[in-house]
Amino acid sequence: MKVHIEMEMTPEEARAVMGLPDIVPMQKQMMDEMQARMKAAFDTGDPEAMMRAWMPLGGAKAFEQFQKLLWDSARTVSGGGKPR
Repeated sequence: MKVHIEMEMTPEEARAVMGLPDIVPMQKQMMDEMQARMKAAFDTGDPEAMMRAWMPLGGAKAFEQFQKLLWDSARTVSGGGKPR
């Protein structure tokens, strides 16, 4: 036997039904903090400060490592040899 139940509800109602916490206040606080950091970085006009505001966990070095990973993967898949 197969039973199909269809419920129409908003994401907030679905989270409440499943017993998940209301994360809206936390999301708002995080977004406000990110906006403040980005505005402060823009006000300085320093590109490095802007990168640190956008990518606080590693900054440009993390981006470079990720970019290297993508290039090495593409090279390996295309048969260009082993990545260095």
